[in-house]
Amino acid sequence: MSPENSRTRIQRRNRRAILEAALEVFSQHGFRGATLDQIAAEAGLSKPNLLYYFPSKEAIHETLLAGLMETWLAPLRMLDPAGDPVEEILGYVRRKLVLSRDFPRESRLFANEILQGAPRIKPSLEGELKALVDEKAQVIAGWAANGRIADIDPYHLIFSIWALTQHYADFDVQVRAVLGTERGDPFEGAERYLVTMFTRLLTP
Repeated sequence: MSPENSRTRIQRRNRRAILEAALEVFSQHGFRGATLDQIAAEAGLSKPNLLYYFPSKEAIHETLLAGLMETWLAPLRMLDPAGDPVEEILGYVRRKLVLSRDFPRESRLFANEILQGAPRIKPSLEGELKALVDEKAQVIAGWAANGRIADIDPYHLIFSIWALTQHYADFDVQVRAVLGTERGDPFEGAERYLVTMFTRLLTP
């Protein structure tokens, strides 16, 4: 039986509450600015109760990051070597934009970790993430070599997709302030713009 299955319903509920509260606090204040007292208060638990589930702020943060890595890698894993190259890459762009729309706190948590030098996630960046990007970059390079998309550096293409989609989560306040309320949901316009831009960039 897994540790998760062996926990009582109340224990599972409290762990979820702590992780949800920590996500809110970390995404607002970063790892260094967050405190266990803030997380406990956000979760509606006492600090001693929180420490029953997690021994430290570091343990909570690492648990969040471990789950986040899988969420972040999933859209790139879906890039299908057998599919139409332009549609596969545009699909990746759309999936990353959806992540930014639906998981803005997670995006900011990840960005804060990277800005601090990735002390808790660097092994995953150098291991699992690098291996996946290497694999998909090889696929994109093959498409370019066969003339199915424009001749483009696959790594910088992936980097640009990250930058242009995650911007809408990490700088949400700035985006909405500049666009104003009359422009509505920024993600609708973002998708149209990015699809047009990447289609032109990728067309041979």
